[in-house]
Amino acid sequence: MTRTGGNWEQIREEARRNRADRERSYREKALKMFPHVCGRCGREFSGKQLSELTVHHKDSDHDNNPPDGSNWELLCIYCHDNEHQRDQVAQSYEDAAPEKAVDGGVTHQPFAALGDLLKKKS
Repeated sequence: MTRTGGNWEQIREEARRNRADRERSYREKALKMFPHVCGRCGREFSGKQLSELTVHHKDSDHDNNPPDGSNWELLCIYCHDNEHQRDQVAQSYEDAAPEKAVDGGVTHQPFAALGDLLKKKS
């Protein structure tokens, strides 16, 4: 069965609603379980400011929501953004890192051709 563009849009909208409901439920649980303090900067939140406090998943898996809250920490929006930016930077370094030698030795030898260069100068 093929789906028309309208059906896909309905599916996407339903997925967005389900995600929002899921996020709302674990956020409410986390706010009841933990003090309203950012786990990084220590800023306290109350009243309307609570909207600036987010639930961060320690293992980055938004579907991992244990009832004891062990995968959550409350972070302010600024610290939460910083946390995810650090993850992105770390991933970019991992992606750009040269391959390690199988035996654990060094793969890059910056002076490997130095002997040949010195012979040419002589």
